[in-house]
Amino acid sequence: MSRLEAGFSFRRDGFALEAAFGLAMRGVTTLSGRSGAGKSTLLRCIAGLERPQAGRIAWGDEVWFDAARGVDVPAHRRGIGYVMQDPHLFPHLSVRGNLEFGASRAAGRDGPADAERLAEELGVVALLERDVDGLSGGERQRVAIARALLSRPRLLLLDEPVSALDVIGTGEVLDTLEHALTRLPVPCLYVSHDLREAARLADRMLWLDGGRIAADGPVSQVLSDPALPFAHEDDAECIVAGRVASVDAGAGLAQVAFDGGELWIAADRVRAGEDVRVQIRARDVSLALERPAAISVLNILEATVVDITPARASASQSLVRLEAGRSLLLSRITRRSVAELALAPGRRVWALVKSAAITR
Repeated sequence: MSRLEAGFSFRRDGFALEAAFGLAMRGVTTLSGRSGAGKSTLLRCIAGLERPQAGRIAWGDEVWFDAARGVDVPAHRRGIGYVMQDPHLFPHLSVRGNLEFGASRAAGRDGPADAERLAEELGVVALLERDVDGLSGGERQRVAIARALLSRPRLLLLDEPVSALDVIGTGEVLDTLEHALTRLPVPCLYVSHDLREAARLADRMLWLDGGRIAADGPVSQVLSDPALPFAHEDDAECIVAGRVASVDAGAGLAQVAFDGGELWIAADRVRAGEDVRVQIRARDVSLALERPAAISVLNILEATVVDITPARASASQSLVRLEAGRSLLLSRITRRSVAELALAPGRRVWALVKSAAITR
C-alpha cells in the first residue's frame, strides 16, 4: 500500500510536467533524469513550494493538494523534511541550535527525536558547539540532514544534496546517507543525476524524461533495461544485493552471499553479517559456456541469458542481460562472441567477474 499518492500536472514557460506515482511506507526512491527533466520541480510540488495546475497529492487519507477541490495545504503543515543543494542553515545559531530547531518541529509527530543520539549516528557530535559559518560543505550538509531527520518527517526529500560538494565532502555525505537512510522509518525521495548514487542508496528508481516518468522499478532492473539509456553507457552497470558471509582479512577479501551464488569483493569497510550492494560493470563481465578451471578470476556465476540487444555505442558490440538467481547482470561483449557461443535467450552460461572490478 502506498503512503504517498501523487498525480498532477505542472506547467510554466513552455515546460510541462506530468507525474503519477506512489511511495510506500519506507524505502529510498531515486528520481533521476537529464538536466531540465523536471526533477526539482516535482519535489517542490510534493513539498508544497510549487502549485500544480491540476491533479491531486495525498498522504494516506490526508489530502495535501487537490486542484478540483481547491485544497492546497501549506508546506510547513505537510510534515516534510527537505534538504537541498544549499543546506540553508541558520547562521545566527550554532550547530546545536540548528539541530534543536529541527527537533522543535517534531511536535505532534511522536515527540522530538533524540538530538544527541542522532548527532552521534551522523558524525556531527564534534561539531555541536561550532558556528555554521566555519563548517566545510560536507559538514554543513550533514548538519542539514540531521536537522531534517530531527523533525521526525513523514517524508524526506533530498534534492541533489552532494552535487555542490568536492570529492571528500561527497564521500562524507554519501557515507552518512548510506548509514542513515537504511534505518529511516519513512519514505525518502532522492533526486540525483549520478547513477552511482542511485545504485548505492536507492531500492527503486524513477526516470524522468521530458517531464514524464519514463521508467519506474527496482534500481537493478531500470539500470539493466536495454530499452533505456543506462545500459548503453560506457560505464553501464548492474547492482547485486547480498550479505557479507565472511571476511578474509589476510587476503583483503570479503565473501558476499546473494541469491545467485557468492561474490568475492575487496574487504574495505565491510563486516561479516552486513548487508551490502555491489556494482558490476557490463564491460567487466565475460561469458563462457563451460565453467573454466585454473583461472585467476574468483567470481564464476552460473546464469541464464535473458535477452541480447545491439549496443548503441558500437556496431561491433552486444548487450547480454543475464539472470543469476533473481539478480540481473549485464555483459557487454562483441557480436562475434555472441555468434561463436550461439547465445540466445534461455541459454545457460557462466559469468566471469574479477574481484578487482567490483565496487560498492
